Amino acid sequence: MSAASSGLSVEDVERARLVAEQVRDPELPVLTLADLGVLRGVCAEAGRVVVTITPTYSGCPALDEMRADLRSRLAAEGFPDAEVRTALSPAWTTDWISEEGRRKLAEHGIAPPARLGPRAAGPVPLRLDPPSATVPCPRCGSPNTVELSRFGATACKALRRCQDCREPFEHVKEI
Repeated sequence: MSAASSGLSVEDVERARLVAEQVRDPELPVLTLADLGVLRGVCAEAGRVVVTITPTYSGCPALDEMRADLRSRLAAEGFPDAEVRTALSPAWTTDWISEEGRRKLAEHGIAPPARLGPRAAGPVPLRLDPPSATVPCPRCGSPNTVELSRFGATACKALRRCQDCREPFEHVKEI
């Protein structure tokens, strides 16, 4: 449905998109939902703004917070009845993190994930193989790092340490 036929102008939808793009991820607040790639779309439908997000995984504990933050920010900008929808297909991948998002992660001492590239359609395969052996340190750039724990502060991050500068850091795991 076009913006005009929904009662909202193209400018209204663009303004709503700009607002939604600035909402921060509750678990990785250095990133916006757009940086993280979970913001999938903003459109007008039946006279209101509809935002579609894809969580990093279906059991993401931050999903309710993302929805609430989006609704709150949009309401504050004049879209009081905005709807937030969740789309689980296609499944989110760390490849959706923008270049700006990857830069922000590294800038804040969090190693960004490696790119996985295209994957086949269908169910997301379960990978039990060990993580990538080379994760460069976001502080000094050394590839000489070791994993301390497969799980960091959130399920999507691992805890690592650089063997050269001796600094610990988090690494966003490839999904």
